[in-house]
Amino acid sequence: MKIDWLEKLRHFMETTAFCLTIAGLYYAFRPDRDYLPPLVYSICIGWTTWLIVDFGRLLFPSERASGWPSGLSGKLFPLLGIALGYGIGTTLADQWFGWSTWATASPQQLFLSALLSAVIGIVITYYFYSARKSEYLTEKVDEATRLATEARLKLLEAQLEPHMLFNTLANLRVLISIDAPRAQTMLDHIIAYLRATLSASRASSHSLQSEFDRLHDYLELMTVRMGPRLNYTLKLPTELAQHNIPTLLLQPLVENSIQHGLEPKVEGGRLSVSARSEGDCIVLEVFDTGLGFDTTAPGFAHPASATKGFGVQQVRERLAVVYGPQGTIDFVASHTDGTRATVRFPYKP
Repeated sequence: MKIDWLEKLRHFMETTAFCLTIAGLYYAFRPDRDYLPPLVYSICIGWTTWLIVDFGRLLFPSERASGWPSGLSGKLFPLLGIALGYGIGTTLADQWFGWSTWATASPQQLFLSALLSAVIGIVITYYFYSARKSEYLTEKVDEATRLATEARLKLLEAQLEPHMLFNTLANLRVLISIDAPRAQTMLDHIIAYLRATLSASRASSHSLQSEFDRLHDYLELMTVRMGPRLNYTLKLPTELAQHNIPTLLLQPLVENSIQHGLEPKVEGGRLSVSARSEGDCIVLEVFDTGLGFDTTAPGFAHPASATKGFGVQQVRERLAVVYGPQGTIDFVASHTDGTRATVRFPYKP
């Protein structure tokens, strides 16, 4: 049977603290008496009871939630352990001082002493029982939260993939009728992209290198469609390449830049995706020289108000799920300078 020695050490230290507290309280009420006897008896009884109960319970089938024996044995064994701890601990303390409590104390004194030890032992045992159960429940809550987070991320990714795939297949359908060779090239890139997506579909996160590789496949698809109207650069420092991020974090922003900024622009433009570290943060930027947003147009409130599309909202949610308030996304947009999306989240080398 595997024993958690760290837990045992913690229980030993807590038991010792209880023993010192009990001895201190006894001396506070009887300052005319010597402090050493209540200290020695308290420690001997407390340590002995702890050893019997905390190690003896491992011999019985235990509840998973509390780690303590279940059924009738779970109720009787602690009482037996407390009784044995009192008897053995008192005898050990007697040996320390060279007298016999059993021979010198009156029956009334023995009864009160045993009753007090039983009450204190039950309280301490219940403390350990409730603390272990509380730890177990906390672990289950944390596990449920983690599973819920993973499920939410999977749902968001499942929503994103069909969204991107629908747009791409619609473009391919048009291209087949007007340029079959380019359609064939585009289909090859689709297959490469889907193969990479499938390999990453079982994980809620992957490396920045994998994210940039998928962006490369996607941008190659867009290059087939837009031709020389689209120029792009991907800049990923080597030291950040293996840092994990949620899958499909940047692709919606890149798709947004192309569909709303570069593709409607007659002469096309340039798209730049970069990653860098700033202090304890990683900063990812998606910048395009597309149409941007006309901030002088009637009813325009803020650049972000014009970029609350499906993909961008998914990026916001994914950042919130994984990084909480430490994950942010900001937009700077103008009619002349295009759009810049900046994503920040904690960097842990």
